[in-house]
Amino acid sequence: MVVMRLYLCEKPSQAKDIAAVLGAKRRGDGCWLGTDVTVTWCIGHLLETAPPDAYDARYKRWVLADLPIIPDKWKMTVKPRTASQYKAVKRLLGEADELVIATDADREGEMIARELVEHCRYRGPIRRLWLSALDDASIRKALAALKPGAETFSLYHSALGRSRADWLIGMNMSRLFTLLGRQSGYQGVLPVGRVQTPTLRLVVDRDRSIADFVPVAYWAIDVQLLHDRTAFTAHWRAASDVCDDQDRCLNQALAGQAAAAMAGAASARVIKLRTERMREVAPLPFDLGTLQEVCSKKLGLGAQETLDIAQALYETHKVITYPRSDCGYLPVSQHSEAPGILAALRQADPALNALHDHLEPQRRSRAWNDAKVSAHHGIIPTAAAKNLDRLVGKQRAVYTLIRARYLAQFLPNHEYDRTQADFDCAGEALRAVGKQIIEPGWKRALPEALAPAKGREAPAPQTLPNLREGMDCAVADVLLKDLWTQPPKPFTEGDLIKAMKNVAKLVDDPLLKQKLKDTTGIGTEATRASIIQGLLDRGYLIKNGKALAATPAAFSLIDAVPRAIADPGTTAIWEQALDMVQSGEMSLEEFVTKQAAWMSKQVSRCAGLSLTISGPASPAGRGTTPWKNKRKPAKRKPSTGGKRTAKPTIKA
Repeated sequence: MVVMRLYLCEKPSQAKDIAAVLGAKRRGDGCWLGTDVTVTWCIGHLLETAPPDAYDARYKRWVLADLPIIPDKWKMTVKPRTASQYKAVKRLLGEADELVIATDADREGEMIARELVEHCRYRGPIRRLWLSALDDASIRKALAALKPGAETFSLYHSALGRSRADWLIGMNMSRLFTLLGRQSGYQGVLPVGRVQTPTLRLVVDRDRSIADFVPVAYWAIDVQLLHDRTAFTAHWRAASDVCDDQDRCLNQALAGQAAAAMAGAASARVIKLRTERMREVAPLPFDLGTLQEVCSKKLGLGAQETLDIAQALYETHKVITYPRSDCGYLPVSQHSEAPGILAALRQADPALNALHDHLEPQRRSRAWNDAKVSAHHGIIPTAAAKNLDRLVGKQRAVYTLIRARYLAQFLPNHEYDRTQADFDCAGEALRAVGKQIIEPGWKRALPEALAPAKGREAPAPQTLPNLREGMDCAVADVLLKDLWTQPPKPFTEGDLIKAMKNVAKLVDDPLLKQKLKDTTGIGTEATRASIIQGLLDRGYLIKNGKALAATPAAFSLIDAVPRAIADPGTTAIWEQALDMVQSGEMSLEEFVTKQAAWMSKQVSRCAGLSLTISGPASPAGRGTTPWKNKRKPAKRKPSTGGKRTAKPTIKA
């Protein structure tokens, strides 16, 4: 008996790669055909949760009295844009004797496939293909180790619970606050979401801390010392009783006296000297959030732009593994592939020949740790890197960063000697710190080490001359600096991604704090970029260069919504419940019932609010910045008393 096995993939490109390995080379209607095997694909979600008016036509009009809207029986509808592919998949599911789910190996990928299986009423056997890379070798390895379908089914109910919770909040709270806004004359839509609203609160809180910031004056003294014709800088250390919690001197008179005293001194004596050998282990391979953060800082890329580039490197060029990973660790079994990957990388890029004598393929860094690998491992290069000429511009830059993190795992620790010298100069305490690199180690793999950018080399660390306790060093110059404390910096997209990942810092409850750490914050690696982009598109956020700022509508909304909805701790509670759904401790029905009851309480509490929007939501990239420093420091005369005085630095 001939058995037709159907592979259901998430995207057309993924289906094409898997079909090629399976020998399914004939193009069919929405599929690839082979001998007893068919490979078809979704285009993301082919189904979506039905809108409120699918349950009752009266919900087409937004009316406060109709809230909350809670479906008795949830419905799914076919997305119109991809209806033709849905028909093809439905037909193939009806013909299949066996199904292999080959969507992305995560919670959302499981839902994309399982919602189709349920909607199309497929009842045959199911197996699961768990892929981390789309090069031929990785696909063949995964095909030889198919999982039983039951092993990943719980991911589906967890994802479905998340989807329905998001629907309940999005549909009810967005309608509620939009209607409240209309009562006060605001005609725009005020969308509220489980992840987007806590994310928006992060930016609103940051902008308010900037607006409320009051600069404080402080003083610092740099003293240039000289020994054996080598000049180096030591910094004044004021007494703790005249300093703030960051050891900044707040007493101008005392700083002026100290500068004058040291300017009149001929030398400073070494009273304490300590040298310590420091060792830095290689950073882990990238997870997506860290990649977005680094690309924002180093390359000026937005979060969504970084994800799009990484997705192209994975799907189109096949030179990296699955990019939507929340984990930087690697499975121990993957270590055996390292020699082949390293050889392919060197062959593809002659610039890596400089590393040849330093790379140790047998080296096993802390990255290889099965206990810390989640559904996906860290983002690393594949052995498919044959010709990198097709990677240009931003794609090449992002790939180079990913490759460097992998190469770093096979290089020694970065080692340097840190020397700390304490001086007495006219009764004042000075400290100089020097750094002497002993072994560059994994830093040899960094892009700037392999190909330094002209004119952008980082300043070399200060190296101290040979000093010994009791030695005198000549005082060459004294610089008294008149400074101001600076406000927090506005978020960039990379900073905001990092804040979403590390939002546990803002939660006081120890159990919720730990949950947010375990789930890596609010949002997922796959959704954070789209959350930020959505806030920009809806006019809640604007960009001033790289900096993000909240619009007046954002401030008004955050002030109006129930604190629980804008609180990341709520997300932690829900993630705990979703974990219980995934483990079988709580049913999907129980989870959704609890969410519906909670939502009903929020609607009843807020229905009588009087909402005032302080300004219209601006289109993305336009609008006014709602924060400015309330007070600017008054200009002061430069301090005197040293051989040379810096101009006052006054920044609001």
